[in-house]
Amino acid sequence: MTNDLYAVVGNPISHSKSPRIHSLFARETGEPVEYTAIQAPRDDFAGTVKQFFERGGKGLNVTVPFKEEAWKLADRRTERAENAGAANTLYLDGDGVLVADNTDGCGIVRDLLINHVVTLNAARILVLGAGGAVRGVLGPILAEHPGAITIANRTVAKAEALVELFTPVAGETRLSACGFEQPSEPFDLIINGTSASLQGDLPPLSPKVIAEKTVVYDMMYSLQTTTFNRWALEQGAQIVHDGLGMLVEQAAESFRIWRGVSPATRPVIDELRND
Repeated sequence: MTNDLYAVVGNPISHSKSPRIHSLFARETGEPVEYTAIQAPRDDFAGTVKQFFERGGKGLNVTVPFKEEAWKLADRRTERAENAGAANTLYLDGDGVLVADNTDGCGIVRDLLINHVVTLNAARILVLGAGGAVRGVLGPILAEHPGAITIANRTVAKAEALVELFTPVAGETRLSACGFEQPSEPFDLIINGTSASLQGDLPPLSPKVIAEKTVVYDMMYSLQTTTFNRWALEQGAQIVHDGLGMLVEQAAESFRIWRGVSPATRPVIDELRND
């Protein structure tokens, strides 16, 4: 019996943990999955996707810098991909139509709710950044009915654009936008959606946004404490999490979409932590 072929596409791609994650899912579930990494030329993502499916590939994960291009390339988009304006999961449906989905928001919500037992309902949340990473997770977070979400960004207009975009689906949640310097009261949850932990360029936040019970979540992940989480601990935060669980959870949702099977994620997160 031959394995079905899946892959992650990006540029660069050698650092990706996705092949390891999906091989662990396949081992756990017994699904006949072979999962590889493909580095697509920056000027020919579409050609790479076309070639992959022409040779019998079943599904693709998409990472930087191709998520928006994947969204545009698709013939059909799920609602969460539509809201995100980007896609990290592609597959062909029964009619051969290329479908785009986005599992990032589902991934962060599951990591927060299930793995870290963080309450989102009625919570006051500060989200840092207004790029694609943040846009991709706002819809699923709003679906958990937080009390208020403040989006802070260096360019306030970008944060305001996200507020305008998501107000129609915000329900009772109060949405607002501001610059990094403005928030001066503590929040229940702070989500860092900037690249601060990769670049070491921390947003100029007031320490007052952190109280003893504030949960801090960096969407980046690292074997060591991320740069942003280190800053939060220095300001008195007691609980910090990185994005490794989000990475595994979004992968599990892609696996479910493709295979109809939901793998257990906790053993995979633990194994990656110990690698």
